[in-house]
Amino acid sequence: MPVLREHSAGGVLLEDGKVLLIRTRNLKGEEVWTFPKGLVEPGESPERAALREVFEETGYEAEIVAPLGQVTYWFVRDGKRVKKTVDWFLMRPIRRVKEPDWEVEGVAWVPLEEAAERLRYKSDRELLDRVREAQGG
Repeated sequence: MPVLREHSAGGVLLEDGKVLLIRTRNLKGEEVWTFPKGLVEPGESPERAALREVFEETGYEAEIVAPLGQVTYWFVRDGKRVKKTVDWFLMRPIRRVKEPDWEVEGVAWVPLEEAAERLRYKSDRELLDRVREAQGG
């Protein structure tokens, strides 16, 4: 099976003990709650890509507070194995200036201690643990 490599970047917006989650659909068409992320475009830094994707998928302008490291996982799309590496950043929202893009069905500010219950993917729950650690708890 052919292998594709993808590099994405995303952000975890945190404010007043709440994280911003997006509701979208996975490749099977199932509803999932996750964090905003997307492909790093040619010539674009992971930081710039993460800020752009957060803006597109949530409508929020944000600033990076700290890097949260990389997450790598595998999945299958169109008969090809995909190895995706995502650079994650902890962010602070500045202001919401637009509605989310068409691919996002909803956004929700969720208390940090409740977010793991909504998150579909193990890698997202592990990322949430990194956010808790960065917050000192």
